[in-house]
Amino acid sequence: MEQISDFFLDYYEGAAALNIILEAIVFIFGILSVYYSKKENIYVYPTGLIATVITVYLLFKAEYYGDMMMNFYYSVMSIYGWINWARKKDGEPVVPITRTNAKEKLVGFGMFLLTMIVTYAVYRAFDYEIKTANYFDIFTSGVFFTAMWYMAIKKLENWTLWIFADLITVPLYAYRGLGMLSLQYVIFTILAIQGYLVWKRNLGSHVDS
Repeated sequence: MEQISDFFLDYYEGAAALNIILEAIVFIFGILSVYYSKKENIYVYPTGLIATVITVYLLFKAEYYGDMMMNFYYSVMSIYGWINWARKKDGEPVVPITRTNAKEKLVGFGMFLLTMIVTYAVYRAFDYEIKTANYFDIFTSGVFFTAMWYMAIKKLENWTLWIFADLITVPLYAYRGLGMLSLQYVIFTILAIQGYLVWKRNLGSHVDS
């Protein structure tokens, strides 16, 4: 038990109190955001914005530029998704849950490749030594980028991508010694599996509860 406790707490020894508080806020609001997404509730976006904006700051300080770029994108895409989910006609949301078509799959794959290229370029621009863990970061950045777009347009496949990338991110953050973030992504994975099952039942319908 002591070793497990040390894994989650050692990273925070000597950390600034402000950073610890900010990470706690990110932890809570990040989980809330995924929970609201599972419920197809528009609160996914304001809660997500709080988490991602703070995370951009924290990751920039930690020099995890790939993750930082992703969270900056999440912030921008959250605004787009918020507007898209809020559109209504006759009091009902305009955008239903659907599956991706062939064109959306192709666009998503293009976004995946482009994101990896841009993320790699960001690392090079900052003259950052790219290690093995950073290549995983670059890869998951592409997956998360596409997942966020699919979520904004309410495509069921967003959950498949979240689950896949979350499962990679859990050990990645554990390897970096970021115990709390690793735990957060374990919770994200569980919620994403639940979200997939809920959205699959609601294909073509509106919940907005």
